[in-house]
Amino acid sequence: MTELDLLTITGLEVFAHHGVFDFERENGQRFVIDVELALDTAGAASGDDLAQTVHYGELSVEIAEAVSADPVDLIETLAERVAGVVLAHPPVERVRVVVHKPDAPITVPFSDVSITITRRRARPGATT
Repeated sequence: MTELDLLTITGLEVFAHHGVFDFERENGQRFVIDVELALDTAGAASGDDLAQTVHYGELSVEIAEAVSADPVDLIETLAERVAGVVLAHPPVERVRVVVHKPDAPITVPFSDVSITITRRRARPGATT
């Protein structure tokens, strides 16, 4: 198996209304998303063909729309949602998603709270 290439989008900021507490849902807060896509970009590079890779500008908009929609309690749930958006692009074999919640309601000083997940494209006929 050939080594996959990595395409990253770092620091995508989205204002959304996720959280366990009512005030988080009402007031909203900033979420910061990082994604790392593992895919083979050799065909895109050799033919200089955007159609053979993932358009990171369009993907960024899709991620932002997914993050800002339908409030959920947990950043874990939000990370799964983002992974699904990314894996909907056929060239992507694996995705690593980090959801940062830098303004989380924590009563002691902190810099960031985040969840990191890695998901792979399901293989036809594969069992888990």
